[in-house]
Amino acid sequence: MAHLYYDDKIIPPETSKPGSADSFTEPGEYDRGVTDTSRFAALSGRVWQLMQRERALLISLSKFLVVGGTGVLVNSLTLFLLFQWTHVSLVVASILAAELAIGNNFWWNDRWTFKRTQLSWRRFAQFNLVSLVGLVLTTGTLWVLVHYLGLYYLAANLVGIALAAIWGFAANSLWTWGGAR
Repeated sequence: MAHLYYDDKIIPPETSKPGSADSFTEPGEYDRGVTDTSRFAALSGRVWQLMQRERALLISLSKFLVVGGTGVLVNSLTLFLLFQWTHVSLVVASILAAELAIGNNFWWNDRWTFKRTQLSWRRFAQFNLVSLVGLVLTTGTLWVLVHYLGLYYLAANLVGIALAAIWGFAANSLWTWGGAR
């Protein structure tokens, strides 16, 4: 097998002898060099094939996460304003902030991520139901992390949102939008 060295010079095996000027080994040692194919290239090829096969899913997931990012901003800003400025209780502020973010996320996911042109109250109800579970995850996580672990409430809120996002993409892509890619 030919070897590829640091200067990109390919040396046929019959000219590369241990101990010679073009070999890095001592006489009597086996010279492996660097082969022109590698495990990394094979792995990256498999990853590329998987990405091509699941491209539609990856695009939907990417859009879902971007929309979720806007929802995080809506949720966090609303939570901050309600809790910090208007002194609404933390749990009530979290619920209101989450519901506002849910409306934002449904609109953008329905139009952009899953490319629906007609508003559907059924889809909105399904999205809200899935999001209700996410709301319980977010608010429960927030409450536990703040009250039992003393974590700062905005950081705890982000942890809750991350857990809810995993649940939300799986349930919504399979149920609300029926496996739409």
